[in-house]
Amino acid sequence: MMNHKFLSLIFIAVLAGSACLAQTNQPAIVEDFKPSTKNQPGQEYPQVNSQGYARFRVVAPQAQSVSVSLGLGGKGGTVLTKGAGGVWTGTTEGPMDEGFHYYHLSIDGGVFNDPGTLNFYGSARWESGIEIPAQDKDFYALKDVPHGNVQQVLFPSKSTGTSRRAFIYTPPGYGKDPKKRYPVLYLQHGWGEDETAWSNQGHANLIMDNMIADGKIKPFIIVMTYGMTNDVKFGGLKNFDIKPFQTVLVDELIPFVDTNFRTLADPSNRAMAGLSMGGVETHMITLARPDLFSYYALLSGGVYTPTEIKDKSKLKLIFISCGSRENPDGVKKAVTDLRGAGFNVVSYVSQNTAHEFLTWRRSLRELAPMLFR
Repeated sequence: MMNHKFLSLIFIAVLAGSACLAQTNQPAIVEDFKPSTKNQPGQEYPQVNSQGYARFRVVAPQAQSVSVSLGLGGKGGTVLTKGAGGVWTGTTEGPMDEGFHYYHLSIDGGVFNDPGTLNFYGSARWESGIEIPAQDKDFYALKDVPHGNVQQVLFPSKSTGTSRRAFIYTPPGYGKDPKKRYPVLYLQHGWGEDETAWSNQGHANLIMDNMIADGKIKPFIIVMTYGMTNDVKFGGLKNFDIKPFQTVLVDELIPFVDTNFRTLADPSNRAMAGLSMGGVETHMITLARPDLFSYYALLSGGVYTPTEIKDKSKLKLIFISCGSRENPDGVKKAVTDLRGAGFNVVSYVSQNTAHEFLTWRRSLRELAPMLFR
């Protein structure tokens, strides 16, 4: 089982947030701000510029203090200044890391979402979101290519006494050939998130569509479900019990998917991956049930060691990734040790990112071409 100290480090990284600021002296701010792509329709704020700064505008005439939990500017993040008409404005003190970030407003000590943005489930609540354009954003951009479908399904769960939800991506052309069957990737979110994360924050479907259109990957199905992680509180990770979720995944969800979708229902065509706490779940379940999966992937979710993998008869690939601001040395050492023990293992380090969705978008881009070959 994964070291409890490591579990705590993952949890701390999540709580610390992903809104990292580039360091060193900053040049003058370029006034080419545009609305974030994560804004509500027609909303002008928040805005981002070509350097990665974020600018906010909040109308709160009766407020005494307003701040944004994003960037520097004191304990509250970016502190906004009150102007005429009770309009509060402010700009981050430095450029943000590229990619997606959660944030919220603090108004007179209360926590609120920004009415200018869409909401995304993270930190075990619906949060505001902002997108800092990345230099390599083309791989997850919405393009004029054939698109797959992401559909919500409800599957029966006797172990929990409920109908549980999953989102399932089927690739372009899935409905055209009733005889064609597909491999499946079971893809898990992180702590504080849910089954919507990989589609909404991660753009997993767009990454897949673009890579399939470019002929870079073999089409496959992705299944995303809630990992039952959000009852875990800080300091309680050592008590995390994988068994309830393992039962849901192994005994209920996988049979449901194999029955209701045209899958290749064998271990050589089944993979499991997860980001952060979802990587911890992947680690635990793949070790406990090596008969089910042939591809394992941990995205900022720890590492495997040679001694803990007792059965490698069906194992085809281990993929381990992280951001360059996380633990790249640990990832590289794990890969060296696993290769020395005869495992097929690949590492990936996302440059200039931390524990955040650009790390995981890039990781999926690197992982997908290696699956089911």
